[in-house]
Amino acid sequence: MSVSVKDVAAAASVSVGTVSNVLNRPDKVAPATVEKVHAAIAELGFVRNDAARQLRAGRSRSIGLVVLDVGNPFFAAIARGAEERAAEDGMTVLLGNSDERPDREGAYLDLFREQRVNGVLVSPTTDDLVALERLRDGGVPVILVDREVHDGSFPSIAVDDVEGGHLAASHLLAAGRRRLAFVAGPLSIRQVRDRLDGARRAVAEHPDAVLEVIEMSALTVLQGRAAGEGIVARPAAERPDAVFAANDLLAVGALQAFSLMADVRVPDDIALIGYDDIDFASATVVPLSSIRQPAHLIGYTAVDLLLRELAEPGGEHDRAVRFQPELVVRESTAR
Repeated sequence: MSVSVKDVAAAASVSVGTVSNVLNRPDKVAPATVEKVHAAIAELGFVRNDAARQLRAGRSRSIGLVVLDVGNPFFAAIARGAEERAAEDGMTVLLGNSDERPDREGAYLDLFREQRVNGVLVSPTTDDLVALERLRDGGVPVILVDREVHDGSFPSIAVDDVEGGHLAASHLLAAGRRRLAFVAGPLSIRQVRDRLDGARRAVAEHPDAVLEVIEMSALTVLQGRAAGEGIVARPAAERPDAVFAANDLLAVGALQAFSLMADVRVPDDIALIGYDDIDFASATVVPLSSIRQPAHLIGYTAVDLLLRELAEPGGEHDRAVRFQPELVVRESTAR
């Protein structure tokens, strides 16, 4: 049989209102009474019904976060930053993995609405933001993470991916590389397209340079390895002399494929650069050059912006935060 607040009140010889104050506003109750109520809670094994409390309040103490790939250390770092900032305000983060699939993203958005979360942080799978608009119009604040919209319709936390792509390709070109390949994940993902746009701008500055686009089905190590194997299978004269991967997981996979071939040396034959600068980029068999994004800070700032939106909806605070990417050079591009 479940233990109720009335049972706790009877055991502690206090009113139900006093027990409620101890659970929700302990500063209003004498320390001795707080101790007595907590002793009764421990003795009876009382567990507070947060679901009922949330229904009465209209909101939970939770924030929803939907990322493209929870297995990617970049998004794991975003989640940790979000959890850290949420904890400072006594809140929790509910994590959802869309796996780059719009249907899974929609299912998590529906779940978070049912859970009456305080707000949702999301890295969208596509440019179709209708579901997010419905969520926002229904009273649930939405913050775009690792993505921005130019019309200002949603608050956002992002990195300038066009500049990041330009940085990566310019670095390869400055090293004398002229046959570049961009190993992409799905081009339906805005971040991937922006990085490609930046790379194209850099290549356009060098009339003797070319850029090949190799689109893969996902931003994973396995897809990167498949792309690398395809490059290795070509005659040496038809291979690119540099590869820019849309993220570090793709770059790690490509590096695995190159490392298995004795006649393909990184960076001598093919220079390789990734994107995100995840923790183990520096620990690969050939340490990986990358474009660094402040993942932890992105997550932390996203929750901070959400809390400001909750306190002052549509207020004067900065609703679009953009960080600048940073080039990190390691052995995979340095001869």
